[in-house]
Amino acid sequence: MKIIIVDDNEITRDLMKAILQAMGHEVTGEADNGNDAVEIFKEQRPDLVLLDLIMPGKTGLQVLEEIRAINPAARVVMVTAVQQEGISKTLLEKGAVAVLNKPFSYSEFEEAMKRLA
Repeated sequence: MKIIIVDDNEITRDLMKAILQAMGHEVTGEADNGNDAVEIFKEQRPDLVLLDLIMPGKTGLQVLEEIRAINPAARVVMVTAVQQEGISKTLLEKGAVAVLNKPFSYSEFEEAMKRLA
């Protein structure tokens, strides 16, 4: 799968990238803010977007809505440290295919990715 990673934390991006590459996926782009995320999505049209909820510029929710407006079939996994049932429900209603809570273990992330492959 071709995947873009959007997270303002470089360590988190590097961790996800390493796991994805070990699983045989191709990370085709990275962004550390919501504005760049939308532009990279438009350019690359990836199979999957891993999207942080809270970051500089546009929030992950705003980016999710913009991506889904560009491509209603886009697959976006929200990655967030905000662990509130209401937030997860809203994200899923807005079109996220899954919500992955931080901090996550290698096995939790790998399992989530296997379900989406």
